[in-house]
Amino acid sequence: MKIIRAKDYSDMSCKAASILSAQVILKPDCVLGLATGSSPIGLYKELIRQYEAGLLDFSAVRTANLDEYRGLPQTNDQSYYYFMREHLFRHINICEENLNIPNGENPDAAAECARYDAKIRELGGVDLQLLGMGHNGHIGFNEPADAFTLGTNCVDLQPSTIEANKRFFASADDVPRQAYTMGIGTIMRAKRIVVIVSGEDKAEIVSKAFFGPITPRVPASVLQLHPNVTVVADEAALSKCGDLLK
Repeated sequence: MKIIRAKDYSDMSCKAASILSAQVILKPDCVLGLATGSSPIGLYKELIRQYEAGLLDFSAVRTANLDEYRGLPQTNDQSYYYFMREHLFRHINICEENLNIPNGENPDAAAECARYDAKIRELGGVDLQLLGMGHNGHIGFNEPADAFTLGTNCVDLQPSTIEANKRFFASADDVPRQAYTMGIGTIMRAKRIVVIVSGEDKAEIVSKAFFGPITPRVPASVLQLHPNVTVVADEAALSKCGDLLK
């Protein structure tokens, strides 16, 4: 595991964006695993800037998003399809047919999870998977559990995740209680993983996830076993790692 220290959120976003842009340049038809939430917004802004400067071409890129709320249509402004369209897709020359996100409107959880796993296999797997990390160590919507998940699954969101996401909704009552998410096994099969973490409020979980024991109670801790993981974190997020970084 390689850890890149950034000064702040902006620096983290630029450093992580440089890794993704290099992937696109080196393999124009790559499969990018993309994440949502507040963490990658600055990164996506930097990719858009580079595209507008003529430095990047997304016309052959395929995507596989980590997750989607169950029960929200793509047109809902809190769906992750809508998020990706607003924060990245509509600003670059990516092809609509190359976009892959779990279908939150499919009421048949087993069928949707099987469909998405089959799609990722059809793509040949993920070349570079971008991840954020929740305060409880969740990646995607894989919450702390007794065992690591394998393929795409439908999860019940924990109260801490609902609390963290309620800022995007009118109230906590409006946050969906379930989501479709790539499984830990799928994430771990990505050829390369980039994790972005910012803020002092993530410092404790950063220390646990990347320097503590590997346990499904801290889902991100499994990333210690992946052969090609880069963590890009700002100074605040790394503030409790101390001598562990030396």
